[in-house]
Amino acid sequence: MVKQSSNPIVEAVGLTKVFRDFWMRTKALAVDHIDFEIQPGEIFGLLGPNGSGKSTTIKMILGLLHKTSGQLTVFGRTPSDVTVKKHIGFLPEESYLYRYLNPQETLDYYGRLFGLDRATRKTRIEELLEMVGLTHVAHRPIGEFSKGMARRIGIAQALINDPEFLILDEPTSGLDPIGTKQVKDLLLNLRSRKKTILLSSHLLSDVQDVCDRMVMLYGGTIRAEGTVDELLEDTGRTIIQVPRLKPETIERVEAVIRETEGLAIEKVSQPRQRLEDLFLDIVEKARREHIETAGVTETGQTADFLRAQEEGEGLISSLTSDTPQEAPARAHEVNEEPAVAAQEKTVKAVVEGLTAAAPEPQVRSREVQGEQEKRPEVDHSMIDDLIDRPAASDESDESRE
Repeated sequence: MVKQSSNPIVEAVGLTKVFRDFWMRTKALAVDHIDFEIQPGEIFGLLGPNGSGKSTTIKMILGLLHKTSGQLTVFGRTPSDVTVKKHIGFLPEESYLYRYLNPQETLDYYGRLFGLDRATRKTRIEELLEMVGLTHVAHRPIGEFSKGMARRIGIAQALINDPEFLILDEPTSGLDPIGTKQVKDLLLNLRSRKKTILLSSHLLSDVQDVCDRMVMLYGGTIRAEGTVDELLEDTGRTIIQVPRLKPETIERVEAVIRETEGLAIEKVSQPRQRLEDLFLDIVEKARREHIETAGVTETGQTADFLRAQEEGEGLISSLTSDTPQEAPARAHEVNEEPAVAAQEKTVKAVVEGLTAAAPEPQVRSREVQGEQEKRPEVDHSMIDDLIDRPAASDESDESRE
């Protein structure tokens, strides 16, 4: 068993990952010489916009990708060492679960993969389903679940082995506010049990509420790192906190406060800015420095074809109105008989006209949605001409004789 100690759970030094094409040319520099440590018993945040290298870093920690250069250890060993896998729980950004299994079967399956005995699996499955609020749908196929429900069962499967190191990629994606709060409370509870957690999320308020330390990535490089208090400290201002004062006393300086009220300053601290503001400021600075990124760049105006759709709402309404929708039904009613049958009737009418002096056939009229519609009558002029031609030919032959 891997023993936790004062040594880092994860340690990266000069970690680099380069994606290359078939000819070994550099296609993307996903992670560029980053250094960080994840200490035992802490919640470590990994932040950055799309394409900043977060998922690539997580995959290298899990051993799913091989580093290009640098050093990376997990529990003091290389990520490819299978002995550390049973101590890791992982929730990917998208929950890839077997849609025909129910939650109980899913958790039992993952429990078997970790070699848990039947009694342990049964106990943990019941506890986990209750924890994520899926006990009432324990026998329902996961393929029928909403994204939020699938996310809950994904969190449960990441915890089935009671991992020492938990990696969560967007754990609150698709969850309602209640589910989001439950996940954050769960993370704080796991930290109190000395569990180590790596949290990657775009919901900055969630990271701010639970993380002890964090790094911010952009273009594969670390742009900022430290504790939440260090990163969110606003060094441009100072707050002096005292008990509530009279309006006239607030306008005085520190010395006057002591003289008039006899109170001491209780706290002098740096005000904190919002994590979202810091995040956007770092990204904006990186963009101004023209740092390359493999992810989403700065957004622009709405695409022309989308704006055209917005301007053509009248046309869209006309296309989806009730009147045009009746046309397909009417056409279907008119063409109830197959085309082949209609053609056979026409041929039969022509033959009858050639062989007998029958009345001119007419296409039977039918009633379509309350209206009488008649098909056009057969034109016999050409048929009569064909009938008369042999007689004319015989007369010419007699004249030649």
